[in-house]
Amino acid sequence: MTFLLAILGREMPWFYYIIKLKIRVLLFLFTRYQVNGKENIPSQGPLLIVANHLNLADPPIVGVSLTRRVRFMAKEELFRSRFSRYIITALGAFPVHRGRVDRAALRQADRILADGLALAMFPEATRSKNAQLQPVFPGSALIALRSGAPILPVGITGTEKIKGATSLLRRPQITVNIGRPFHLPPVNDKLSKTELAELANFIMVRIAELLPTEYQGHYAEQRKSDAIKD
Repeated sequence: MTFLLAILGREMPWFYYIIKLKIRVLLFLFTRYQVNGKENIPSQGPLLIVANHLNLADPPIVGVSLTRRVRFMAKEELFRSRFSRYIITALGAFPVHRGRVDRAALRQADRILADGLALAMFPEATRSKNAQLQPVFPGSALIALRSGAPILPVGITGTEKIKGATSLLRRPQITVNIGRPFHLPPVNDKLSKTELAELANFIMVRIAELLPTEYQGHYAEQRKSDAIKD
């Protein structure tokens, strides 16, 4: 067992792709799984992927839905168990502490994007309890500004219906909508907290555009307001 954990503790491509294959098989067998917009995924270069968060299954589902290998920012709690820590580390995840500015996680995110890789995160920082978009934390906007990387919005529906093994017998419809990459609008060198929050909201509105109205939650009214301004 110790030997297995030591192996899995190293980030190895073969392990990553074996897990992706297994996840695809499970999705095919137990869900009605659909991905739209794969043509919007840049084939190379730094990429910040942002998605809504409904279920613990969302990170692996996002991972298998994209045509590129993805690194993930994952909540620190998932790293407390020795075995789960080795597994998710081998899959390319690294911890972030929620509720405060985690400078180590920000530096890791900067390195990944500076190396021209893809990084995925969930700007809400926690799962939605009602399947609707929740108010955003500013981390996604901060990382986007620091890196200058294009942002790829992803909208997920249906994973909130996964509630134990019995729910999979009904083969819930899971849809992943991938939008077009975008950049944040130009900003001054010194941003206030309010301005950073507005940029984070800008990101969430782009995610909301990929979701049915009943999933848009906090950002449904903001979309209407933006449409009126335009």
